[in-house]
Amino acid sequence: MKEVTRFPSKVKHIENLWIPLPDGTRLAARAWIPKGADRDPVPAILEYIPYRKREFTRLRDDVMHHWMAGQGYACIRVDIRGSGESEGLLTDEYLPSELDDGEAIIHWLARQSWCDGSVGMIGISWGGFNGLQLAARQPEPLKAIITACSTDDRYTDDVHYMGGCLLADNLSWASAMYSHTSLPPDPALVGDRWRKDWHRRMEGSGFWLEQWLSHQHRDDYWRHGSVNEHYDSVNIPVMAVSGWADGYSNAVFRLLSNLRGPRMGLIGPWGHKYPHQGQPGPAIDFLNEARRWWDRWLKGIESGIDAEPMLRAWMQDTAPPDTNLRIRRGRWVGEPSWPSPSIRTQSYPLRRGLVAAPGESRGEEALPIQSPLSVGLFAGRWCSFTATPDLPHDQREEDGGSLVFESEDLSSPVEILGAPVVTLRLSSDRPTAMVAVRLSDVAPNQEATRISYGLLNLTHRESHGEPAPLEPGEFYTVRVQLNDVAQHFPAGHRLRVSVSTSYWPVAWPAPEQARLEVDFSGSRLELPVRESNAWDDLESLGEPQGAKPSDTELIRPRDYGWNVNRDLAADRSTLEVKKDEGAVYIPDADVSMGIRTVERYSHVGNDYDSVTGETENYRALSREGWSVAVQTRTTLTSDSGNFYLHAEMDGYEGGRRVHSHNIDRTIPRNLL
Repeated sequence: MKEVTRFPSKVKHIENLWIPLPDGTRLAARAWIPKGADRDPVPAILEYIPYRKREFTRLRDDVMHHWMAGQGYACIRVDIRGSGESEGLLTDEYLPSELDDGEAIIHWLARQSWCDGSVGMIGISWGGFNGLQLAARQPEPLKAIITACSTDDRYTDDVHYMGGCLLADNLSWASAMYSHTSLPPDPALVGDRWRKDWHRRMEGSGFWLEQWLSHQHRDDYWRHGSVNEHYDSVNIPVMAVSGWADGYSNAVFRLLSNLRGPRMGLIGPWGHKYPHQGQPGPAIDFLNEARRWWDRWLKGIESGIDAEPMLRAWMQDTAPPDTNLRIRRGRWVGEPSWPSPSIRTQSYPLRRGLVAAPGESRGEEALPIQSPLSVGLFAGRWCSFTATPDLPHDQREEDGGSLVFESEDLSSPVEILGAPVVTLRLSSDRPTAMVAVRLSDVAPNQEATRISYGLLNLTHRESHGEPAPLEPGEFYTVRVQLNDVAQHFPAGHRLRVSVSTSYWPVAWPAPEQARLEVDFSGSRLELPVRESNAWDDLESLGEPQGAKPSDTELIRPRDYGWNVNRDLAADRSTLEVKKDEGAVYIPDADVSMGIRTVERYSHVGNDYDSVTGETENYRALSREGWSVAVQTRTTLTSDSGNFYLHAEMDGYEGGRRVHSHNIDRTIPRNLL
């Protein structure tokens, strides 16, 4: 990334700014404000997240917010109530109080002498979520948003559930926040209250997994904060950003289809990162694209961005199944609207072992599939955070336990953009079962690269809100929508569809092993085939740039690992994910920080009662005369009737344990 040191506007940096709320609580913010804005006010841009501005997001905040302030915007990075130095407790995601606070922040910003009354919001993940949610509340000063790696549907497209199946990332994310929300404010900024706040957080922030597991269907808990419940409430310009390796790309297409105001979609090859830091690359000059968006909608400058295609997407070239891919080759393509007139649905019948050519007759037979639990060990993560080799491995590792359909060699290239759909006519021998469907690109050397996949809890075949058990032996026609994707399949390659009854540890298995019968007479693959248009080859979006981040001094290097262990003597399979972020000292804040996480997902043979997820999280902060750490351990197991949750937390001050608690819960399964 190019580090920029000279800007059109000189920037005043404020390390800690207190924002008062109506109930007397104060939220803590960092601010980057153009010098002279008190005399010549500018629009404000808000990022509102719980990830500790003081140290944990400091470097990426420096890069983005200082750069944007140098372009003539007041940039404010606020820690949510109960996180970082902000007062109060944080007890769950997207609470009504969080959104109330967000509205109060927006109105407060609009009243400041350096703000001209217009406010924008930018955010990735959590900050992308609450940007959409606050846009739906329509606070008058909020004029436009950029939402990255977020969703309009908290149940179907977040870290918790996919197709009605429980995601293992639900456990890992809850465990990460369990330790994160329990860290104290910095005494250098808040004084003596830090210790009281710390103990209050360790005792009262809670373990959110219990709440999430208690809402197994799409109920009012998940409808809250899901803007797809009321798209018409979002009436300001929205730029929606994601990447094909991210878990949130599907929402971009739904937002483009359903919002009615000015909107733009941008999807690259990246995982869960801002595009100027995107991996796999190529990263782009995203901050300049954001500036053009803000110039148009916050300053009224004709930047030209609204004359560009509604959707810009990275059309991926074929690639080997590299779990640690650095660059995904391809090209930028555009669509003037979405749904696009350039996309047509091409249907391929499924027959025994074959993805048949369009127009061929369907098969009249059925085949069974009853996958081993080990199918999924090489699937990577639901969402690639691009910090470990967490992309899918060669699908030949998975297909031995799957029902596989493969095309003949393609006689000409095929390009798709959108969501592939697999329709299956099937029956189950159990009342609760799941199906995982994968689409792969098979090269002439037989390497199989997963392009997209979808999950469906078959009790959710008609509704996520009111699922119904299967009648064993009865045939149903189900539609499995795979994740949206842009992909070029070259001539000579093959399309492969793989169907399995488990996908662990991406998704928690069904209560017991099920056997499915797939009837080819009602089964097919539908691809969103893209035709060339005027926006077929867009120009490059430039090399990434940003402001210089704070200096750091390395204390302990990073150490990442992704290991599959197969103990054949005990018939135990374990995926261990190690993500040690190392430790660094930040002179500007005079603080050292360290983060270490280990996750283990295991099972024995095909014993569904043996499935276990375990996580360990460690977070530490220190400076001369002050040292704190929080360590958490969580375990999730299940049987056919219940989930069993165990969590422990230990807090340390100066190396001495000063807090400890355990949580044990039993949560009934309900068609999950």
